[in-house]
Amino acid sequence: MTADASAIPPLPAFDGRAVINGHRTAAIDGQTFDCISPVDGRVLTSVSRCGQADVDHAVATARAAFDSRRWSGMAPAARKRIMIKFADQILAHADELALTETLDMGKPIQYAKGVDVNSAANCIRWYGEAVDKVYDEIAPTPRTGLALITREPVGVVGIIVPWNYPMIMAAWKIAPALAAGNSVVLKPSEKSPLTALRLAELALAAGIPPGVFNVVPGYGPEAGSPLALHMDVDCIAFTGSTRVGKQIHVMAGQSNLKRAWTELGGKSPNIVFADCPNLDKAVAAAVGSIFFNQGESCNAPSRLFVEESIKDAFLEKALAMVPKFQPANPLDKSTVMGAIVDKVQMDNVLRYIGLGESEGATLVAGGKQALTETGGCYVQPTIFDGVTNHMTIAREEIFGPVLSVLSFTDTASVVEQANASIYGLQAGVWTSDINKAHGVARALRAGTVHVNQYDEDDITVPFGGFKQSGVGRDKSLHAFDKYTEVKTTWIRIDSPV
Repeated sequence: MTADASAIPPLPAFDGRAVINGHRTAAIDGQTFDCISPVDGRVLTSVSRCGQADVDHAVATARAAFDSRRWSGMAPAARKRIMIKFADQILAHADELALTETLDMGKPIQYAKGVDVNSAANCIRWYGEAVDKVYDEIAPTPRTGLALITREPVGVVGIIVPWNYPMIMAAWKIAPALAAGNSVVLKPSEKSPLTALRLAELALAAGIPPGVFNVVPGYGPEAGSPLALHMDVDCIAFTGSTRVGKQIHVMAGQSNLKRAWTELGGKSPNIVFADCPNLDKAVAAAVGSIFFNQGESCNAPSRLFVEESIKDAFLEKALAMVPKFQPANPLDKSTVMGAIVDKVQMDNVLRYIGLGESEGATLVAGGKQALTETGGCYVQPTIFDGVTNHMTIAREEIFGPVLSVLSFTDTASVVEQANASIYGLQAGVWTSDINKAHGVARALRAGTVHVNQYDEDDITVPFGGFKQSGVGRDKSLHAFDKYTEVKTTWIRIDSPV
């Protein structure tokens, strides 16, 4: 199957203008940039190239909306009803949003609709339903005092999200931030801005007041940095690379010491012991998880550690699965691997593949650009054997469909190797030994450890990492911690009894 450009339907009339104060608006200086589809290289639309003046306008609008209390002062149950309507609006426009996401970012349409759209709607609905069920506290003080511990919205929240899951990453942040009563200024990635802009319109249609949810597309240095440095932004939430995440923390400190929450990179180890309860299941999870979303996932299990005694059998089964993941037309409902987001990222993935070969790893599958005749950005599913932890492909996040296979002979050494990374986002353990499962899971320095599965997920559990994989947690009730301030109100009681 090929990515036949002729199979792309007539393009919708995409609107690339910013959304500020409830209105579509061009950048103040009139600048735009082309939004190019990685499916076949065609220009989808022109997008507002927002800069400092646009960010200032959006932040001022968000601040005015917050101070007016038209959203922040609304009863939690009232915000809940609107958030649920927002989720309903997303599902009502599922086909449109899925097509937009696929054309803009390159992922297969079956996942754009079945995973991304549904997950975004579920996230927004869940936080809407949760917000009127989160109680404040009363401290166990002496009888002469009454100490109320309450949560308040932090104020204006700046949000910067990446290009790999544009709707899901936006929802993970805007949902708890909005549900808690904050106003939001969202800066989507310039590589995939279109669904974020549409979400803002759907929020307005659901009843979220103008100015509460604003979207300013643009480049990181021109729109993202002004948002992180802005003196009237109370909190900045970022998902992206560790390199940029470090800059976000510096900017937060350089400005008003705003709260900074960063979900960053990963180089997740997936450890398969010889007593794995189901080798076929372990193979399917290892291969499927690294090639899902073209490998463009921060939690992808890109370092596969297989016990030496079963490595050959494991690798044989893995290689037999590779043909299923050959890239194809993302708009074909049977496609399971689509296009890399753009040429820059594709070239970077190919560069890492070249480094793997030059540093002595054995290329056993893929390794080449695919479907060059389409004008799109496609890379073959790639597997390296004979990888060691000192190789670049085992240390640095590739963000592409590249799996590194390493072998081990004992538990202590594989835990040491797995933890020998600057990252600590996720990990996997496959074993029939319950003691080994618990022991290794506790020893691994990662925010999530999967046992005898990989990538099972639910909105009720927190997502985030250790070490340079960032700080704070998305998802679950823990996300409210990022977007609320805790206040103590101490009341003196001079009781006559």
